[in-house]
Amino acid sequence: MATILITGANKGLGYETARQLIAAGHTVYAGARDAQRGQAAADALGAHFVLIDVTDDASVTAAAKAIEADGGLDVLVNNAGIEPRTADGGFIPVADVTADSMRSVFETNVFGQVRTLHAFLPVLARSAAPVVVNVSSGLSLTRDVVDPRNPSHFYPAVEYPASKAAVNMITAQYAKAFPGIRINAADPGFTATDLNHHAGTQTVEQGAQVIVRLAQVSPDGPTGELFDATGPVAW
Repeated sequence: MATILITGANKGLGYETARQLIAAGHTVYAGARDAQRGQAAADALGAHFVLIDVTDDASVTAAAKAIEADGGLDVLVNNAGIEPRTADGGFIPVADVTADSMRSVFETNVFGQVRTLHAFLPVLARSAAPVVVNVSSGLSLTRDVVDPRNPSHFYPAVEYPASKAAVNMITAQYAKAFPGIRINAADPGFTATDLNHHAGTQTVEQGAQVIVRLAQVSPDGPTGELFDATGPVAW
């Protein structure tokens, strides 16, 4: 059984991923940036809580040191993410997108994954079967966004899909650089969570399945690929 850290695990896909992995017999660290909510989620799950804000270097470094001191880590699930919305739940019009609005999304969705990878790669290197799962999105695929026949075509915002396209490239390049670690990206599909104001068409139980499957990939399993519920997806 593996020891697994899931960032953003106090709700949504992160929480459900933790629940399924614990049910499978793994030891899970539920990571969250809010101590009260994170501890409550960990208690409900039967997980270990670790305070981690992926936008803060000191927080991520402290979490890596704490987990290493507690015995190490086998699997990192980079799940924490945000999607910008207006006060009424709508999308920011493209004409109103600024460098600052892009930066705030990239700080969590992209820089947060890099920051966490940088801190935990030395810890994962000590595992006999290290694994990384970067949570991406089907909206990361440019070919689908520009195809009027594809549902992704009708997603109007810039920041979120751009950040997830960056996640794909991070996954591919880190997998090349670290062939001893299984590093893949997961597209959970359009899942009903707080991220999209519960507009998704599938449950968190369904959405988490691909993340759970990739978190348990064997040392001779795939690496440097994007997967959804049906299997590998061409970048």
